[in-house]
Amino acid sequence: MKVVDMHCDTISVILNEQRKGKNTNLRRNNLNIDIEKMKQGDYLLQNFAMFVDFKRANNPLEQCLSLIDCFYDELEKNKDSISLALNYEDIIKNQKEGKISAVLTIEEGGVVCSSLACLRMLYKLGVRLITLTWNYPNCIGFPNFNMDNCDMPDAHLANTKEGLTPFGIELVQEMERLGMIIDVSHLSDAGFYDVLKYTTKPFVASHSNVRSIANHCRNMSDDMILELAKRGGVLGINFAGDFLEECEPGMKIRSTINNMVKHIRHVVNLAGIDCVGLGSDFDGIYQNLEIDHAGKMPELEKALRAAGFSEEDIEKIFYKNVLRVYKEILK
Repeated sequence: MKVVDMHCDTISVILNEQRKGKNTNLRRNNLNIDIEKMKQGDYLLQNFAMFVDFKRANNPLEQCLSLIDCFYDELEKNKDSISLALNYEDIIKNQKEGKISAVLTIEEGGVVCSSLACLRMLYKLGVRLITLTWNYPNCIGFPNFNMDNCDMPDAHLANTKEGLTPFGIELVQEMERLGMIIDVSHLSDAGFYDVLKYTTKPFVASHSNVRSIANHCRNMSDDMILELAKRGGVLGINFAGDFLEECEPGMKIRSTINNMVKHIRHVVNLAGIDCVGLGSDFDGIYQNLEIDHAGKMPELEKALRAAGFSEEDIEKIFYKNVLRVYKEILK
């Protein structure tokens, strides 16, 4: 079964390791994702997020550019197996050539520094999806799990008051014009409804789960899932244990396939088969994982089949739903 994964933090880990003098690379490593593991898991496409911790980076844009440089360097070193995809046509071309597609994304929209010109330049560098916020307020809007003044905020407290800024509204509209995918994972509830109000095309929650199963503000409410589905968007199932099962604050709970299936079934029963995909958050989450690397993705396929999902349903969950959005949006 082909795999499309909407979110991982692998490049950030690779760059950090390389800066420490370690020979960590994308070909083969001890992380959740490398090329050998993706081949084992039959990956069609991986989104690679350039994650920037906005408060800890001396120059967030410079850090983002360093990550993009690392991303392209790893693609060049492994061009026999993986290639950049800027649009749907590139994905199909890469598949025909037997290569995995890599989509360049950013996790922390604040790196645009309140500048649409910066957004457009990032687009020209190949960025095709931006997660609007991480866990801090920025020039675009406000998150739910807000670490601005606290390392462990109340995970049950969703922000229903503070949404997109005036610049954030301009930015999402420019992203639509350019052909970039808007990602509302991490964004506040109010921000989600602002994206819904001020845009017209499908958008995604690349790595978020179901709040009515695991009451964490990083997950999406049933109403948000329904609205995302009406717009034609996709929610990517996050493999983090505390987003799959409700637990005490700070508890490092195990991520299980059974819980993934529960979240997928809820989304399907609530809003239909067309709005759920995969967004593992590999190499960005606590490592107590039943599916602990990309090569084990067939185990989720087997579990979904055992739970009564049809072959067509599993294909939509694993790759077709996300590809539909990419085909419509990416330019």
